[in-house]
Amino acid sequence: MSVQGSSLNLAVPAGMTAAVLIAAYAGIAVPAFAWGAARPATEIVAGAVLAAGLIAGSVIDLRTLRLPDWVTLPLAAAGIIIAHVLAWVDGLERLLAAVTGFVILALVRDVYFRWRQRHGLGLGDAKLLAAAGAWTGLAALPAVVLWACALALAAVAAWASSGQRVTSATAIPFGPFLAAGTWIVWLYGPPL
Repeated sequence: MSVQGSSLNLAVPAGMTAAVLIAAYAGIAVPAFAWGAARPATEIVAGAVLAAGLIAGSVIDLRTLRLPDWVTLPLAAAGIIIAHVLAWVDGLERLLAAVTGFVILALVRDVYFRWRQRHGLGLGDAKLLAAAGAWTGLAALPAVVLWACALALAAVAAWASSGQRVTSATAIPFGPFLAAGTWIVWLYGPPL
């Protein structure tokens, strides 16, 4: 993957990126399934749908610094529908969580733009947090954002320690970190 301009040098083929993400997502999931009670097949299928959308969005964002609507919006809709159909919660609660997730990051994006006169987040990130809300619920959104920020900071520290110049103007895709935070919280729940 190669992102042009003042962004991090991420020259790794898309196929390899997808393979690494699939392995990482599977590795994160193994303890959740090994330690927890047996999960119904419907929950495993739902997890596969979520993981596929998160991985696809991550690969695209890493390559293009964009999270397309054709990934984020169906992922949000699937979260609302699946949560309702599988009777995890009322679909209306997950719709509220999705709207809240979008509004939170859209507001952060707007405030940052007014402050710095450039965008620090894209609307795709806000739509991905909407999908996170649809899949994890309103109470879990802070944990998703916390995980995403912690993982992003760790990645930036690793890139900087490897000799790459990272400044406040360096474009860093946030979607993969939101995706990882969503996956962790969906599997394990928010911390107490």
